[in-house]
Amino acid sequence: MHHAISDDALDQLFRLARTQNKWQAKPVSQTLLHALYDLLRMGPTSANCSPSRFVFVTTDEGRARLKPHLSPGNVQKVMTAPVTVIIATDYKFYDKLPQLFPHTDARSWFVGNEKLAETTAFRNGTLQGGYLIMAARAVGLDCGPMSGFNNAGVDDEFFPDSSVKSNFICSLGYGDPSGVLARSPRLSFDEACQVV
Repeated sequence: MHHAISDDALDQLFRLARTQNKWQAKPVSQTLLHALYDLLRMGPTSANCSPSRFVFVTTDEGRARLKPHLSPGNVQKVMTAPVTVIIATDYKFYDKLPQLFPHTDARSWFVGNEKLAETTAFRNGTLQGGYLIMAARAVGLDCGPMSGFNNAGVDDEFFPDSSVKSNFICSLGYGDPSGVLARSPRLSFDEACQVV
């Protein structure tokens, strides 16, 4: 278990993977979406709180519900993608802790402590969104994550009267290379890191 993965795998997950803006007209199976979720759910979250909730928008009806809430620059990307995932966070995630973290009363850590619950939910929900991107790449899908949408509108449409709130969205499928932009620079180790 303690060995580096292959260079091909590293290329697929990181070095050659790109944010997609155009999509091939190739469907994504529900079986693949289940496989993707089965991978991402294994990523660590604090106290195994697993606050993310995912809406896989795969139908024309679903896209029509999402469309009015998209920024103009994201409409075409979402309307042509086989799948767009709404990555959301359940801010009452702690109600699932008796199931997810059964060896202690972890729910009591959060009930009545709204600030801790909100911080924990947002941090771990965002982390799970990152796991979704990596799991999608691992099963052979391309990703187009984005934040250009009206969160309140999406929440009213998909999570009415709920403790679940949207964080970001990510289109999934098989990218059309003609829509990929030139790779932007990244910070060097010395610019971004310290070793102390």
